[in-house]
Amino acid sequence: MCNFGTKDRTCSLSIQINKKAYNVKGTPIDDHGDSHSKDGFYNAVRVAKVSGKVEKDDLIAETFILQEN
Repeated sequence: MCNFGTKDRTCSLSIQINKKAYNVKGTPIDDHGDSHSKDGFYNAVRVAKVSGKVEKDDLIAETFILQEN
């Protein structure tokens, strides 16, 4: 979430849709590679193909597939 400029500084998996950040539920951040690597989520914004349902400030993910850099 830090990469999307939110005040919440937790290091949870999040996505941005139309300039609004959502916490991702249903898939943990560590299931998508080393978060601390050069292109990991703590250091880079990545593109993913995601399906699921938005509920308040959360996206309940059914699928979360990172796209190649």
